[in-house]
Formats: sequence, structure tokens, C-alpha cells
Amino acid sequence: MLPWMNKDGKILLLSRVTRGIGYGFLSVILAIYLKLLSFDEVGIGVVLTATLVSSAIFTILASILERKIGRKRLLVLFAALMSVAGSVFIVSTNYVALLFAALIGTINVTGTEVGPFLSVEQAIIPQTCDQEKRTLAFAWYNVGGTLATSAGALLSGLPSVLQSIGLTLLDSFKPVFGLYILMGIATLLLYLFLSDKVESPSLLEPKSALRPLLSPESKRVVAKLSGLFALDSFGGGFVLQSVVAYWFYVRYGASLEQIAMIFFGAGALTALSFLAAEKLAERMGLVKTMIFTHLPSNLLLILVPFAPNLVGAMALYLARMSLSQMDVPTRQSFTAEMVSPVERVAAASFTNICRNVAQSISPSLSGYVLQFLSLSFPFFIGGGLKIAYDISLYMNFRALKSRE
Repeated sequence: MLPWMNKDGKILLLSRVTRGIGYGFLSVILAIYLKLLSFDEVGIGVVLTATLVSSAIFTILASILERKIGRKRLLVLFAALMSVAGSVFIVSTNYVALLFAALIGTINVTGTEVGPFLSVEQAIIPQTCDQEKRTLAFAWYNVGGTLATSAGALLSGLPSVLQSIGLTLLDSFKPVFGLYILMGIATLLLYLFLSDKVESPSLLEPKSALRPLLSPESKRVVAKLSGLFALDSFGGGFVLQSVVAYWFYVRYGASLEQIAMIFFGAGALTALSFLAAEKLAERMGLVKTMIFTHLPSNLLLILVPFAPNLVGAMALYLARMSLSQMDVPTRQSFTAEMVSPVERVAAASFTNICRNVAQSISPSLSGYVLQFLSLSFPFFIGGGLKIAYDISLYMNFRALKSRE
């Protein structure tokens, strides 16, 4: 399978799949579990924010440490922290302890990949294939992760099954966190098989010849992209998968099994859209593919709260998810194209840091909005901000062509 991709690329794809399963069920159950522990919406929002702050912090560390300890060691460290966080959720229900786990655990509650793994792997992937296959490699990388996340979402119904055989409501969630620990360990073991070829080309240079992280030209492009991506992520933070799962649970009384099926379907549609995005990019270019698929998806997002019932809301949400992530592989490929190979971790880190920091603010605000204003407002705010991003991206980059 994928004969044009080398062994390291296939290991990264498999690792993305493995941790994606964990992210899939955790992003669905986390907010609901915290609600069952009697934490209010603001408190839940703070925990969700902490997971995104963690992503931002570790992404910053990735950009700093990548040239010092190497990409492989960084990935192993991040995988180990996944298991540590899962352990805390098993042994404690204390709010401070859970908040600490969210801060150190590289936990992902967005339903998409936003953590520190992404910046490092995003830099390695172009080295695993010929450059004409780069966008396709990113497409398959995201297909694997998204299908795994959607499959993981099905496991979020496991607590209901365990309750039916006698476990208490809260205890039924513990085995799910145990699975998350196993996902972290499996991911760590996979990384141990990576070759030295995944390391930055700059490590082969003498220290006196080490270049700055980004050239002046790359700094200008990365700064502009970072600002725009931050706006998109700030809007997206209002409608994280955990928030949407909570919304279906409270608004319509949807069961965990129903919510699991919603996100399984969303993941399957999203995965198919990645491959379609690569084909569109061949014809339209990376920038137009990013914008002309993202804009209608955000209009659909705003329409979700107007659905008269659960079925209508599901239909609108699934239609939205069939389009909303088509900009991901194209965005990743575009960022990699705009800088040199030795600058790719720095470029990915800076853009992802801005995304993570901006997105980390939104869940707390979303929790406040949910508790004191309206269950529907996060959809309106998130959709509106993301539409502003689409228009701004088009105005800034419509005339810029990639080197391809």
C-alpha cells in the first residue's frame, strides 16, 4: 500500500491512526464525563482550554528542541505524556488533578489533529515521498487520522455497554481512559522504529553553519499565514467536537450511542473529502481549494442550531463536515511549499502555535456562552469568525501561486 511513500511515512501514518482512535472517543466523552462529575459549563470550558494551551506549549517546545534532541525523541516524549494523562483520569476525579492532566497530557478534544505531534510530523512527511506526491501524502495522512478518529468515536458508547453489565455510571468511563493509555503506549512503540532520516537536514550541518529558524522572506509569509490561521482556529474553538457532543447531549438528549454514530459518520465523510481535496488542488490550486470548500461549510455550521429536531441537526452537521476539513491537507501542503525543507518544523510550529493559542481561548468563552447566553451562540460566533477568515485568506493569497 502507498508504494510511493517510504517506511518512515508509513510509520507516521500508522501512529496517526493509533492516537486518532484515542482522540476519537476522548473528544466525545470528556465534556460529558466532566458534567457527570458535577462541574459546571465554565469549569468544563476551562479544562478544554487547558488541553489546547498544552498543545500550544508543547508545539513551542517542539520548535525549540527539534534541532537539539531530534524529532524522533520529541515524538516519543509526547506519546509518553498521552499515557500519563490517561492514568490521572483513571485514578482521580479531583478537578485540579484533571486540569493538570489536561495541561501535560497532549490531549486532543477537537476531533482533528492540533497537538505537538502535528508540527513535527508535518515537517517529516515531505521527506517521505517525491515532491509531486506531497499533497497526496498529506491527504492520506489526514484520511488515516480522521478515519481512526471516527472509529474511536464509536468506542465512546462503551460506557453504556459497561453500565448494562453492572458498572456504575462513573466507573463505566474508567476503561475508556485505560484504552487511551494503551493508545499512548502503542504510539510510543511505533516511533521507536523511525529511522534517522526523519531528523532535520540542519542536524547534518556543522553548528557554525546552522541557519536561523526562518529566512526573512519565509518570516513574512509565515507571519501572515499564522495570523489568518489563528482567526480560523479562534472561531473553531467555539465548536470543538467536545462542545458539539455536549450540545447534542443537552439540546436533544442524544444518547452516547447516537453521538458516537454522528461523529463516526462525520469522520467518514471528512476522510473522503481529503482525497477529493487533493484532486481539486490539482485543478484549482491549493489556495482556491482551501477557500471554496471552507466557506460553504461555515454557512452550514451557522444553520445547525436552526434544525427543528435531532435528525435535521445531524443532517446539517454531517453536510458541514463533508466540506469543512478539505482545507487541511491543502493548508499543510501550502505551508510546506512556502518554506525550505530545513524551515518546515519552524513554519509548522509557528503556524500551529498561533492556531493552538487562539483556539485555547475559545472553549472557556464557549462555556460561558453556553451557561449564561444560549446553546446556539457558539455556532453563530464560530461560523462568523471562520467566514471572516475565508474572505481574508482569499484577499491576501488569491494572486500567490505555489512553486508547483
